[in-house]
Amino acid sequence: MFKNRLNDLSAKEWIKFQKSWFVLNPAPRQKAVLVHPAKFPEELAEEFIRFFTKSGATVLDPMVGTGTTLIACLNTRRKGIGIELNRRYAALARQRVDEVFDSVSLSAGDEEALAGLRPVLIEGDARQLDRFSLPEIDYCLTSPPYWDMLRAKGAETQKKRDQAGLDVWYSDDERDLGNISDYELFIEQLAVVFEKIKPLMRGGAYLTVIVKNIKKKGKIYPLAWDLARRLGKIFALKDEKIWCQNDQRLSPYGLGSAWVSNTFHHYCLNFRNEV
Repeated sequence: MFKNRLNDLSAKEWIKFQKSWFVLNPAPRQKAVLVHPAKFPEELAEEFIRFFTKSGATVLDPMVGTGTTLIACLNTRRKGIGIELNRRYAALARQRVDEVFDSVSLSAGDEEALAGLRPVLIEGDARQLDRFSLPEIDYCLTSPPYWDMLRAKGAETQKKRDQAGLDVWYSDDERDLGNISDYELFIEQLAVVFEKIKPLMRGGAYLTVIVKNIKKKGKIYPLAWDLARRLGKIFALKDEKIWCQNDQRLSPYGLGSAWVSNTFHHYCLNFRNEV
């Protein structure tokens, strides 16, 4: 008889998730969250949360942005905790969470039962999360800045966002990891966040980090691989799932002269807290 200690899925659902790649073309973003330049989809967060936790578990996102992980936690009946440095994004996340919580409570018809699942959002620096008196964490899911790539010049999408009055990069805050120009320093500062998370996670709990390799000034920086190696010193790297997007428009980079790919995939790096 199938005995599931990790999640609430059936054996068939479990096996389906084991495929090392998946295609997800998320629905268009709601107008309210377009201001954030690099939001990842709730559909993805929900699938990972359902696999790596049971109902009622506590999930942490140390760089929660506009609240994607917290919304996913509400939709899957998990307790979400998010930390966000940017005051504007934190306020937007709170607004979105309140709206979804009210909607979920209304549809469930039992606000009292859901009260214990109301997400917690803390405005602050994730590198100082050991100061926030957090409970034991059953799962951590996050997508950190892809280094300082949002500040790269020449991207057509960035020009369009700027013209529309939307954020092109996260902030001008010197504490913002997305403003670190030194690649090796960025990796190390990002590692600080996960070093602070480790003591909070229960034994056997999983961590998923969504990231991608990046191109900058004609050079490839294997951010996903370098981060996997560095975080592998803190947690046990178990495997990866590759998130593919096949609805993106192709651009003729290097046409006729050099190989330059259109990068339409992200790495979902999965680690385990083995203590």
